[in-house]
Amino acid sequence: MSTLLRIGELATQAGVSTRTVDYYTQLGLLQTAERTGGGFRLYDPAAVDTIATIKQLEEHGLSLQTIATALNGAGDTDLASKLDHLATGLRALQEAAEAAPHTQALLTLISGRAHALIDLALAIIDSPLV
Repeated sequence: MSTLLRIGELATQAGVSTRTVDYYTQLGLLQTAERTGGGFRLYDPAAVDTIATIKQLEEHGLSLQTIATALNGAGDTDLASKLDHLATGLRALQEAAEAAPHTQALLTLISGRAHALIDLALAIIDSPLV
């Protein structure tokens, strides 16, 4: 069985401040596993990975509120249709790049970004967060 982490230990292992852990907890991004007799919050060690995922999603431009909604299961949960929609968009970008070669560089950048987001989405699906 894993040893639960106090807020300071979690912050240190995740490379964030205790204020960040506290804020993420308030937003519902992190859940406390239990509390000590003295009222200290304890977190599962998997919260370190959750924080890493949150930081990665933020780097890709997602707001903390959007991340919280996704992690808490609110909103549209039909991931397959969203990925299909994104794939359709990528095909449209490819067709546009072939039809207008002078815009190919821009469309290639957009397509690369979309592929990176798909890879991130698939990594999240395979992570212990879901």
